[in-house]
Amino acid sequence: MTEEYKKTTLLFVCIGNSCRSQISEGWAKFFNEKYFKNSFDVYSAGTAPAGWVAEGAIQAMAEVGIDISSQYSKHLSELPIKKTDFLITLGCGVSCPWFPHKKIIEWEIEDPVGQPIEKFREVRDILKEKIYKLMKEIF
Repeated sequence: MTEEYKKTTLLFVCIGNSCRSQISEGWAKFFNEKYFKNSFDVYSAGTAPAGWVAEGAIQAMAEVGIDISSQYSKHLSELPIKKTDFLITLGCGVSCPWFPHKKIIEWEIEDPVGQPIEKFREVRDILKEKIYKLMKEIF
């Protein structure tokens, strides 16, 4: 890879980095490999990491053939990057982060943690559509 070529970075952020942002990271990595020639670097993080990935998120993604079981909850300060092209927040309320970025996108997505698996599936499917559309527009 030459120095002139730089992948577009996507950073998905929610408060706990246990569900919405983890599902988003899973979808974006899947789409990146399958449709976008690995043109993106994809990350997720939280402002107050839960320290775990919700079992419902892992299960809902496994149902569509995407394994996020090796992903982990992390704080913005733990990322290997210091800035991102696109900062996508997923319903942080007053806790939305500031992280150096070129563009911020705010999606108000309900947090399914503590709810039945059906809610995780609903969030998974909403994020699938939004993330694919975003990546297609950028690509």
